Amino acid sequence: MSVNTPDWVKDAVFYQIFPDRFAKSDRVHKAANLQEWGATPTFNGFQGGDLLGVVEHLDHLVELGVNAIYFNPVFMSGSNHRYHTFDYFRIDPMLGDDDVFQELLDAAHERGIRVILDGVFNHASRGFFQFNLALEAGPDSPYTDWFHFHNWPTNAYNEGEAANYHAWWGLHALPKFNTDTPAVREYLWSAAEYWLKKGIDGWRLDVPNEIDDDEFWREFRRRCLAINKDCYIVGELWHDSQRWLQGDQFDAIMNYVFTRAAFGYLVGDDMDQSDTHRTGLGHMATINGHNFLGEMERINNHTYHPEIVLAQMNMLGSHDTPRMGTVAGEDKQAIRLLMLCMMTMPGAPNIYYGDEIGMMGGHDPYCRGAFPWDDEEKWDKALFADIKKYTQMRHECVALRRGSFVSLYADDNVVAYGRQHGDETCVIVFNNAKEARTATIPLPQRAPDQLTELLVEEGETLTADTEITLPAKSGRVWVGRC
Repeated sequence: MSVNTPDWVKDAVFYQIFPDRFAKSDRVHKAANLQEWGATPTFNGFQGGDLLGVVEHLDHLVELGVNAIYFNPVFMSGSNHRYHTFDYFRIDPMLGDDDVFQELLDAAHERGIRVILDGVFNHASRGFFQFNLALEAGPDSPYTDWFHFHNWPTNAYNEGEAANYHAWWGLHALPKFNTDTPAVREYLWSAAEYWLKKGIDGWRLDVPNEIDDDEFWREFRRRCLAINKDCYIVGELWHDSQRWLQGDQFDAIMNYVFTRAAFGYLVGDDMDQSDTHRTGLGHMATINGHNFLGEMERINNHTYHPEIVLAQMNMLGSHDTPRMGTVAGEDKQAIRLLMLCMMTMPGAPNIYYGDEIGMMGGHDPYCRGAFPWDDEEKWDKALFADIKKYTQMRHECVALRRGSFVSLYADDNVVAYGRQHGDETCVIVFNNAKEARTATIPLPQRAPDQLTELLVEEGETLTADTEITLPAKSGRVWVGRC
């Protein structure tokens, strides 16, 4: 089977936006009972972010080097995170409307920014019309086959007892679709088609493994590509996922496999894992340089087709995890190393909103704080400037975006790998130790005789025979062209 992924994803730098907390505009009507912007986030409170707020801050993303946005859900919903979908064909009125969404799409596309949406197709909500009708009509509802009802009346609001229908992780608010029903399948596929026709560039799929039906996803892919042959389909899968990455279902996964390895090597025993056990990250083991390079060799050269590898969505944090900086113990140098590593690996990097200015926060809801647009004293501007350098470097070096991955060197602390594309070679070296280390790094085959250091003005030249000194907790990058 041939494997083809959207070519644009290889060059993408994603930015993940949680709409209620990124930015709000005075042009979108607000309900009265909102938390103050920047208040400590709660599970149920709304702070009033909207889609026009995103439009008004797109230039921030351009400055950062972002050219793709992944939005958490934007459809009508009963929750601030909007994973409790009421209507898959309607923008949540707190975020705007169809015209607002079109303004956002047009403004993003004018700046060369692609847009992918979050597809929550495994489960709906109590407010979803077909389920709500079952609450009212009981077993006489025309839509009883849309869900998995066990007994009547439905106990959708009796949180103290087990739901008498199939609900996601037993949560009464999230009834699971019966995707064996043809009408349900058609409804979900048509929702995916509808927004692609509106002009979106792809879908991030929420817990897609829980629709345990390969043919459902094959048809989903066929429908999407028939509308937009460059549609990107990325699944929220937290572990190796060969089953879904054979070229006939998804293009990629949210690459939490990379996340665990990067934290394990670059932060190690200094990780704050007080919250990670509550997430799909689980406990992340401390690993040395040998183990890290071995894991990168495995996932980049042996687990998936090269097209899949270059389309992976690489992550350091998301709405589902404690923030990157919090897991890194609020160590800004560790944050820099993590970001530099993500920007130099195969796959599209994804920056969780606010990480570029050093926002912190534990597990949900604290990882979902409001972006402090009106209080730049809360911004780590030095960190922002460095991450801009990393994204610029990635855009300027085709090998970092499209190149093969070559393992070069590892000891307990130092790791070196290469990226090669055409006549361009990049060499990336990290030292995770709290003391300086020296190493002689071999160059990949087909590399030029010497490479020039990036990120450091008047940096030293790298050759195959040069012994280099790596400062404590540092990363360095060289590039050369034949």
